Amino acid sequence: MQVEFEALEHKLTQLVQLSSRLRAENHKLRQELVIALSYSKQCDDKITGAQSRLEHLLASLPVEEK
Repeated sequence: MQVEFEALEHKLTQLVQLSSRLRAENHKLRQELVIALSYSKQCDDKITGAQSRLEHLLASLPVEEK
């Protein structure tokens, strides 16, 4: 019976350690996601601004007659 309790204790210790590692990894991944989303938003804003400037430039070009 003692052997079974020790095996169970060992498995529980492993489970607690794994849970702790997974929590830390999850926290790190959430931080990385926030950074990636922020960068993506910045890129989208730059693209939108560039698109707007290009549309403005195209609209200001004289129309070529054929």
